[in-house]
Amino acid sequence: MEASAAELDLQRSVQAVLRQLRAQAPALQSNQGMWRWSLHKKVDRDPGKSPALVRILLRELEKAESEDARQVVIPLLHTLMYVLTKATGIPEELYQRTYTLCMRLLTLPSPYCTIALDCAIRLKTETAVPGTLYQRLVIAEQNLRSELYPYQERVLLFVDPELVSPSVCSALLLEIEAAQIQQTPEACMRHVVSHTLQAGLGEACRAEALQRKLKASPRRALERYFHAVVAAVEQMASEPSSSRVGHLERLEEIYCSLLGPTAAARGRCGGDPLPDRPPNIPLPSPHITFHLWTDEEQLWKELVLFLRPRSLLRLSADLEALDLQGLLPDRELARESVLSTDSGIERDLPLGAEEPPMTSSPEMEHAGLQRKGGIKKRVWPPDILMPSSWDGPPGLHRRTGRPSGDGELLPGVSRLHTARVLVLGDDRMLGRLARAYHSLRKRETQMFCLTPRLSLQLYYIPVLTPETLASSRHSELGELAAFLGRADPWYESTINTLCPAIHKLAEMAPSLDTSRNVDPFILDVITYYIRMGTQPIYFQIYTVKIFFSDLSQDSAEDIFLTELKVKIQDSQFPKDGSSPRRRGAVESPGAELSLGYQKALLSHRTREVTVSLRATGLDLKALPARDTDDHTCLNVSVTEVVKSSNLAGRSFSTVTNTFRTANIQIQSQDQRLLTLVLDKDNRRTFRDVVRFEVAPCPEPCSGAQKSKGLWLSSHQQEMERTRPKPKPLLMPINTFSGIIQ
Repeated sequence: MEASAAELDLQRSVQAVLRQLRAQAPALQSNQGMWRWSLHKKVDRDPGKSPALVRILLRELEKAESEDARQVVIPLLHTLMYVLTKATGIPEELYQRTYTLCMRLLTLPSPYCTIALDCAIRLKTETAVPGTLYQRLVIAEQNLRSELYPYQERVLLFVDPELVSPSVCSALLLEIEAAQIQQTPEACMRHVVSHTLQAGLGEACRAEALQRKLKASPRRALERYFHAVVAAVEQMASEPSSSRVGHLERLEEIYCSLLGPTAAARGRCGGDPLPDRPPNIPLPSPHITFHLWTDEEQLWKELVLFLRPRSLLRLSADLEALDLQGLLPDRELARESVLSTDSGIERDLPLGAEEPPMTSSPEMEHAGLQRKGGIKKRVWPPDILMPSSWDGPPGLHRRTGRPSGDGELLPGVSRLHTARVLVLGDDRMLGRLARAYHSLRKRETQMFCLTPRLSLQLYYIPVLTPETLASSRHSELGELAAFLGRADPWYESTINTLCPAIHKLAEMAPSLDTSRNVDPFILDVITYYIRMGTQPIYFQIYTVKIFFSDLSQDSAEDIFLTELKVKIQDSQFPKDGSSPRRRGAVESPGAELSLGYQKALLSHRTREVTVSLRATGLDLKALPARDTDDHTCLNVSVTEVVKSSNLAGRSFSTVTNTFRTANIQIQSQDQRLLTLVLDKDNRRTFRDVVRFEVAPCPEPCSGAQKSKGLWLSSHQQEMERTRPKPKPLLMPINTFSGIIQ
């Protein structure tokens, strides 16, 4: 009777999650993230409920499949996999049903089939070797040393102190520190050993006695048990032909060495009664480092520091051959040139040419002026600098994400490190992230030291100030978050509803008291997002070249991600030959502008348009204006001035015209100057502008190796002209499903 009551309670919680997911009213969506969190917490507090919850989720998935209710398929899959990763004692029949269901979901379009395939692969691994998913996740997230599974992950949480209040920063930092105080390496190793033995041995494992023994074990003995468990699991996982019986025997040996043969035999024979509730084995939250983003190069420095401790000691021959010792941030790619008189024929070499000069010889004194071997041009594979490189049709704003773990980028070079960069803030913070991402990619064309060994994943949680939430700027500063919510309903219900909870956390009294068992809601949601958000949505980055009224001032270049706003300044710049304005004449508002752009067409054909008009402002938005617009292009809104004459005289009115374009050039035709604001950030304002050009930002590697035309033959010059267009630079932001059609 008690079990049925618990199952009914879980059923009500699952139905609440699905009901809130289908709800469209904002009042009903405010607690969506809390419903999912409370469902997982019920299983965490009583792990014995895990099989019942798996059965309920399976029934709902099968029902959604039969009714073609696709809006709940991905949330149910993520919830189910999250439970299976942490749980022990799940019957093998439930694993087989889940695997069969995932295989049937492969017939659905993307992204359903992509996520179903990822789940099927993980289920097959877990079914073959129980406990593998939990063990690998903890080892990677907590950076536990293991030669058999050397993968490491780190979550870098970046907050701009000028955009997020100090109370929010302090509250987040305290919650992260309070959770990680209890997550020592010893505690994580105990969790891995206990979970693996329970998952492998099942009811023959005396869980409470095992946990007591592990807590009493010294660190050296604990490390020995940990490495033995990892070796048993990884050996079984790496050898498909390995016997399941041999794997169980190895686990039993570890179990007997912990509890002793007598206690272990008593547990197998059922000498001690099993407890009513199996002890809880927590899944530790990932290792998170908190950073106040105050330096433009801070992201690069943190990624280098993440790689430095192990990478400098474990460089492979392939990396050495590629000259990848660029981990020193101050090192640049230098090149010195002298006139070469080498004919290129071996017999023309003078005797002893290959012998190194003596230390005291004059040649050694001028070694810095010599260049041996001519200019060396680095030739990288075509898509080497784009992890999960862009391979979709031109113009599309989305691409199906690939499962995490991109394997080998170069032969023999595996990516052992994964950096998960999470930013909190509004659209202005994303503009700053785009600049750092562009700088990082540009630096990689010179050093090429991070890409071969590091998988970079980007995440975003919108956090707006209470003043912004109450004002009309709420929708203005949260446009990208709103787009992600429209594209991925599970992101909308889980992440976009988190901002009020973060502000409530900041209002509470800060405390680092770890004696109280308090469930960290914000940290749990961040952890869920980091682990299950594997499907990226790609956003085009745009570059803008700016020319100023002062001819002595050099032009400037910058990039933006979401918006470029153009305002007309009141000041004017002097113009030769300008006639004074007549007294009593009505001055027209705005400025006379010349616009030249390529109109965006569905056929992707080029159509050049040139127009002159008078306008009071322009707004260039990079996000689609409607859900049906999925082309990567700028949505330009021009506030045009319309003149009209009547008996009272000349009057002016404004009308807003919109069009879409891939690139645009705008120039002021009269004496009015322009002001540009990038990504809604007043700190990125350019004044006294007379002309600017906007175009999609190309991959930095696309123009990195360009030869000078004077040194090219006619055939080479023709090849340069027919070279394909550079690929656009797209910044990925991870969500739960990508864009759902």
